[in-house]
Amino acid sequence: MKHARSDDVLLCVTTPFTLPYTVALAARLRKAASAVIVYDLYPDTLIMAGFLSASSFLTRWLRTANQVMFRWLDAVVIIGRDMRSKLLDYPQMTATKLNLIPNWATLTVRYRELSAENPYRGRCGGQFVVAMSGNAGFTHDPESVFEAARILQDNHNIKFLLSGEGVGWTKLNEMQAAAPLPNVTLIERVAESELETFLSAGDIWIVPYRKNNTGVSVPSRFYNLLAIGRPIVVCSEADAEAAILMREENIGWVTPPEDPKAIAEIIRQAASDARGTSEKGHRAVLVAARFTRQIALESYRDLMDKLLDGQLSRKLKRLTTTA
Repeated sequence: MKHARSDDVLLCVTTPFTLPYTVALAARLRKAASAVIVYDLYPDTLIMAGFLSASSFLTRWLRTANQVMFRWLDAVVIIGRDMRSKLLDYPQMTATKLNLIPNWATLTVRYRELSAENPYRGRCGGQFVVAMSGNAGFTHDPESVFEAARILQDNHNIKFLLSGEGVGWTKLNEMQAAAPLPNVTLIERVAESELETFLSAGDIWIVPYRKNNTGVSVPSRFYNLLAIGRPIVVCSEADAEAAILMREENIGWVTPPEDPKAIAEIIRQAASDARGTSEKGHRAVLVAARFTRQIALESYRDLMDKLLDGQLSRKLKRLTTTA
């Protein structure tokens, strides 16, 4: 409100989830343009996490607030194709407002060979390492990965390397403390300087979501996994963005969410088909080249130019009308 001008564009994200409503209101009052990047769609994310029911008063109130906000916004950036249909369910949303700009890899796009000298891989001691890391929040399901490890604990060639943060990570530590699995190695979140080495330790990686993930949240972490050349097991509905990409490009596998048996079976298949798994990893690097910082920033620059031009046109129109 203090700094916005009528020839500005206000751009915000969805964290905290109250921010877009505030920014859209400020932009409207100051006659500025506004745009939001939808990293997580509310109230759907809260419903998926179990905090709200689909029919609760707060859910209905948030959907009503969304209707007003979507009418005021000049543009909405979605980071996954699966978000489009959910947003278009709102009558106030139009296809012309939607702009698909995926996130990108922060690591250099280049295949990293598996190495027995990798310190994180060495700590696991397995011939085939299944890895998982990142924020294990309320929308994620790391417990199913742990249960898949329990199913596979008699397969001495397959080891699990698990890391992360959040409530899910706390739960994993509790589960391992209560009933330790010999095939599971837990590592606290690694420093950014160690990220490339850590991600290179796994033969495959798992991104586990809870049910009803489609159009709600897109895992940005998998772009770095593609960049180093690792296939991914995505646990989600088949029409979610990450699952669509895995199938389209044949760079990983898709399992139903919250299904440890299905995860374990995919891991068995991947471990028994070393050549096929490696080929998926090499294809992943080619796909990662489409998700770079430069490509994304050019798309954001084009969007900002379009919105700024629109603001200028409206300003000139107002001046002409006044004159």
